[in-house]
Amino acid sequence: MKKKHYLTMIAVFMTMGLSMAQAQNPECMTNLSIYAEHAKVKNYDAAYEPWKMVYESCPDINKANFSYGERILKHKIENSSGADKDGYIQELLSLYDNSIKYFPKNYSAADIGIDKALLMYDSKMASDEQIFKMLDDAFKKDKENFTNPKALYLYFSSLVDLHSAGKKDLQEVFDTYDDVTEKVEDENKKLTDVITRLLPKDSLGTLTSKEKSMLRVASTNSESYGKVGASIDSKLGALADCDNLIPLYEKSYEEKKGDVAWVKRAVGRMFSKECTDDPMFRKLFEAQLALEPSASAYLYGGALKQKSGDTNGAIADFNKAVELETDSYKKSDILYKIATTVRRSSKSQARSYALKAIDANPANGKAYLLIANLYASSANDCGSTPFEKRAIYWKAEDMARKAGRVDPSLGGTASQTAASYSERAPSKEMIFNSGMAGKTVSFSCWVGGSVKVPNL
Repeated sequence: MKKKHYLTMIAVFMTMGLSMAQAQNPECMTNLSIYAEHAKVKNYDAAYEPWKMVYESCPDINKANFSYGERILKHKIENSSGADKDGYIQELLSLYDNSIKYFPKNYSAADIGIDKALLMYDSKMASDEQIFKMLDDAFKKDKENFTNPKALYLYFSSLVDLHSAGKKDLQEVFDTYDDVTEKVEDENKKLTDVITRLLPKDSLGTLTSKEKSMLRVASTNSESYGKVGASIDSKLGALADCDNLIPLYEKSYEEKKGDVAWVKRAVGRMFSKECTDDPMFRKLFEAQLALEPSASAYLYGGALKQKSGDTNGAIADFNKAVELETDSYKKSDILYKIATTVRRSSKSQARSYALKAIDANPANGKAYLLIANLYASSANDCGSTPFEKRAIYWKAEDMARKAGRVDPSLGGTASQTAASYSERAPSKEMIFNSGMAGKTVSFSCWVGGSVKVPNL
């Protein structure tokens, strides 16, 4: 044991000595300074040679060897062709591998796997099998840090393409879809939490410059995740329709019926794809109820009652699911489900449930969009004159814009919806002719409240 300890100490001191020697290497220090100055002003061609000398001789002297090195090599790749370009690509792939070797605290396994996969994909240097394997390894080894929206889409997209080529089975497609969409939702929740916290200060004009930057970045990234989520759903397409789901689950049921995770995912997917009329849905639902009685079980039970025409029974089950659910995001989704269920029978009750959904999760943009639609669909009931009836669209527009602010992942839909309501609201000519500019229109119908007419 003493000998082993002694050898370990020698290795430590040798490593320290090597690092100190590199740090004291005057040529490395000089060239580090030279390439850093060139890189700062984006003169990457001039930076390349001094960077290469430092990177090859003293790789661990400074993290800049990798952060600036990536920029330098990407520039060389973009501005070269043929064998030269291929050589720079290989240099960059090697740089990614070495980054985690020399600076493990600054780079993660997911970072490296993603960077290499995207580089090879963009350079058309790898097959679907290779791209998928690299991203699959990175996702499974380091899911926490696998947050790149483009990589998440490519991970799933390459798998679907492999399935289409007969190289991957449908169950793996569904399992990966669940994993990837769950990751997208989790990352977006983190962003909307930031947005929810900062929006009140933004409306008061009290954000610091740092908070403004945080809000801007969170909103931009949330919008990106929204687009990626939509693209992933689009890529899945008809693969997840009832005609594919039902025989797959029938085939696997006996083997998997005791696996609570599989059962929950199966029944959840059939529920989301509205395959609830098939006996397989009830079979899966009852299996989940036996394995894990929970809020989602009541949610599915309510769906079955709703399908049979028992709306009151369905709402009772949905409310029971709300009582049992401890996750505020899931609770909000259930309340939103109730709101959509009662909207035809009572718009005011639908709004009440939508507002409860917003209380549970202030970033539930879908609930704001539902309220906007409820307002817009009440135009003929909320005014005695054409002007008053059309004024309700301003209120609907405001709700739609709130949806996009609280959850930028819905930004595109919210913006289009708000614009359509704005077009239906009184025009400038109507405002002028009515003499209502700057005045208030009150609503005596179920909507209540009022709107201020814009000044001309």
